[in-house]
Amino acid sequence: MQRRPLPNRAKESVYSSFRCPHESGSVSALSFRRRLLAVLLLCLVVGAQQGEGQAAGPAAGAAGARRRVDVGVILDRTTWLGNISWACMELALEDFYADASHANYSTRVTLHLRDTPAGPSAVDAASAGVDLLKNVRVQAIVGPQTSSQAKFLAELGNKASVPIISFSANSPSRSSSQTPYFIRTAWNDSCQAEAIASLVHKYNWREVIPIIEDNDSNTRFIPDLIDALGHVDTRVQYRCKIHPSAGEAEIKHAISSLKVNWTSVFVVRMSYQLALKFFQLAKDEGMMGQGYVWITAYGLTDIFNVVGYPALDVMQGVVGIEPYVEETVRLNKFRQRWHEKYRLENPGTSINEPITSGLYAYDTVWAIALAAEKGGYVNSDFVPSETNNGSTDFDKISTSRAAEKFRDAFLKVNFTGISGQFVIQDMQLVSTTYKIINIAGRERRAVGFWTPGLNISRISIVWPGGSETTPRGWLLPVNKKLKIGVPVKPGFSSFIRSEDGTPKGFCIDVFEEVIGKLPYKVPKHYVEFGNGKGESNGTYDELVYKVYLKEFDAVVGDITILANRSLYVDYTLPYTESGVRMLVPVRDQRQKTAWTFLEPLTADLWLGTGAFIVFTGFIVWFIEHRTNQEFRGPPASQIGSVFYFSFSTLVFAHRERIVNNLSRIAVVLWLFVVLILQQSYTASLSSILTVEQLQPTVTNIDEVIRRGDYVGYLNDSFMPELLKRLKINETKMKAFSSPEEYNDALSTRKVAVIVDEIPYLKVFLSKYCHKYTMVGPTYKFDGFGYAFPRGSPLTPEISRGILELASNGRMDELEKQLYGDTSCPDKDDSQTSSSLTLHSFLGLFIITGTTSLLALILHVIISLYDHRSHWINGSGQISWHELLAVLFKIFHERDNSSNTPDNEEPEMEDIDPPTAESPWSMSNHIIENVDSDTDTGSTPDGEGTPGREVSNQDLGPPSFAYMHSEGAME
Repeated sequence: MQRRPLPNRAKESVYSSFRCPHESGSVSALSFRRRLLAVLLLCLVVGAQQGEGQAAGPAAGAAGARRRVDVGVILDRTTWLGNISWACMELALEDFYADASHANYSTRVTLHLRDTPAGPSAVDAASAGVDLLKNVRVQAIVGPQTSSQAKFLAELGNKASVPIISFSANSPSRSSSQTPYFIRTAWNDSCQAEAIASLVHKYNWREVIPIIEDNDSNTRFIPDLIDALGHVDTRVQYRCKIHPSAGEAEIKHAISSLKVNWTSVFVVRMSYQLALKFFQLAKDEGMMGQGYVWITAYGLTDIFNVVGYPALDVMQGVVGIEPYVEETVRLNKFRQRWHEKYRLENPGTSINEPITSGLYAYDTVWAIALAAEKGGYVNSDFVPSETNNGSTDFDKISTSRAAEKFRDAFLKVNFTGISGQFVIQDMQLVSTTYKIINIAGRERRAVGFWTPGLNISRISIVWPGGSETTPRGWLLPVNKKLKIGVPVKPGFSSFIRSEDGTPKGFCIDVFEEVIGKLPYKVPKHYVEFGNGKGESNGTYDELVYKVYLKEFDAVVGDITILANRSLYVDYTLPYTESGVRMLVPVRDQRQKTAWTFLEPLTADLWLGTGAFIVFTGFIVWFIEHRTNQEFRGPPASQIGSVFYFSFSTLVFAHRERIVNNLSRIAVVLWLFVVLILQQSYTASLSSILTVEQLQPTVTNIDEVIRRGDYVGYLNDSFMPELLKRLKINETKMKAFSSPEEYNDALSTRKVAVIVDEIPYLKVFLSKYCHKYTMVGPTYKFDGFGYAFPRGSPLTPEISRGILELASNGRMDELEKQLYGDTSCPDKDDSQTSSSLTLHSFLGLFIITGTTSLLALILHVIISLYDHRSHWINGSGQISWHELLAVLFKIFHERDNSSNTPDNEEPEMEDIDPPTAESPWSMSNHIIENVDSDTDTGSTPDGEGTPGREVSNQDLGPPSFAYMHSEGAME
């Protein structure tokens, strides 16, 4: 097939269409450029004619009756990718039309190859594209090999409405809506980024460094990777870019920048040639050993098939991500045919099988042939461009209506190719499953798979250095000691202090305990943040900000975890108690007076007790006075008996005999109540008289604000901001620096309260426990923590160490050294002994009152029944006055039929005079047994007194009633 050479005018216009519009120069320079371009374009046309002959020759006879569909191909056959892919495309065209199912097709695809360099410049590829569109009038262009080429060719496709189909180049930087004619027949880069992020998430690595070739191929990949890693909470704080033409010195410089970072997880995406040099130098620098993680993106994983042993040797332990291609009989047969063809065309090659991009190229040609047949298109419907009068060939490119229909048909193609299912969605091939490979020894082995929505399947990896232990994802920077800032705090030296230039204190002790338990050594040295005179060189906020400025690698001290500071640093978990409270003086609230003895009981309890005393005495008198001589006598005597008996029960000193069972029951229950009252009163009074009731002088901050008192706080702290939020006037704030200043300010009433963090207050109270206390609500803050740069891998390591110290008891031991062994409890209202109330004894009073009342009612009923003959006359008629007189007589007069003291007292004359004793020595313990069959205590003469015994022991003083009775007076 003969093609006429490209005119010189066209050659010049091709160059001018891609020349910078601001370019200027002399006439001779412009003429030289035109001559040079003409020579290049002539060579290009000759090569294109040869490529067309090679592609069309074998099928010339078979295509005689078929309509030809011209398709352009732009590849660089001097590269592995271009050479392998072209062989695959030729086999694809042969296999398609050799297939019996395609024997009746009316179209035949003809490939027009333009062999163009795939370097960073896209001028050659663009000029080849213009030639294919203008002179060959192709329906599609396949194979822009690089993203820089794809960017220009996508513009040509938009101009001519001709699809640009790439099986290797990444998407242009613009969106698919801006380049609707650019179609990728390779998997989506964002899906690959998700597979890499899933692998990173599986091993819980928190930071990754991408290492990329600085070209257009990574324009879309890096944002996709960062987004995917962000979804699994992994950061990308640094990325390393290497120029495609970088030499050994530049690559070493890039590797050195990686070594000073903490992160040891790297994602690499670059060309074969650059990657081979990079990994060789990384191995020389010791970065292919234990602790490092190297993940290669798809494209670079084919290096093992292309380069072979040299790549395997320098990439031991590398993990790669590549599309999964199912092993089939068809695929194996194709590999064998491709191997024979490729070896024949490229003698001495070490490549044994096509790479995945070659398989995509094969399936792309099949898809093009299917789309051409479905439309049955011809090459004669190009419409002149609206800007056909332009001065460049780009402006004169015509628009193909048939190519637009071909694009629509191509996007609907759906078949099973040798690489898998071929379906275009969102202008690119639909991604399915990725395979995870691992280089171990001399083999490239599959260790797992990733499928969208299912994450990673089984996986077993040999990491760099031959270790099967998963790297933690970070390493300490090589040859570097951590520079740790330490605050200078002269006041509370128990937390942080300097002894001969060495920091000491609780904060340092905890940090050293945690660092010492890590499974690796952390080189470090402390640097005081001071002015050399024992004073701080700035505020704590400024010290923390030094970490953000990378002047310190960490800050260790009594650094409070605050929200504004966490914007610049990461904190470990707190290692002290959290919160802010008030410190106030205490005083004894109880005043000892002459009436202190009344305080144990409240007024209502005193009145209630007195009322029940009188009530119980009345009940006993009412039941006893008819039958018991000790409760009889003149009215004044009986009233005295009631009060004397009832009040004497309070101290169990009553002497009156109780002869009625009902009154005995009432008295017994009353004595039980008295016993409980007495014991409770004694305990409460003892507490009042012997225990100090220390109470805080202030209980809440509102009281301080209302009285206008001054408030103290720790100097160089965040307390002023908190106090302002609590609506305390700034003029009422005073700063102090040490426990001694706190004590002086509170004892001299310079301030009413001190507001500070609990750890500081506990240290203060360990010295001044009995004079002060913490009161009020606890304002929530997170306590002390260690500050590290954002994203530092040491932060979670130290946090885990703090938790371990807290769980094994070591933290408690360190806190005892800080606060001392003695505890100083809060002195608040809960420690005050309150007076006993009536409500506390209400149940007892109800029981004894109910019992006494029932005894009274039963006594009345029994008495009325026993004397019914006195108040029921013969006629049955009686007036109220007479009834009252009868009742009065029944309940007032003495009952002679009952046992009385006169009848039961032994005769004094019958007692032997030497053994007689005075009435004052008579015992109040008289044991009496009354025969149930007799109603009287007297007996006939000559008989003993059955059922009764008189005690001969020392008798106590006579009862109150006896002394006032008529017998005693006689």
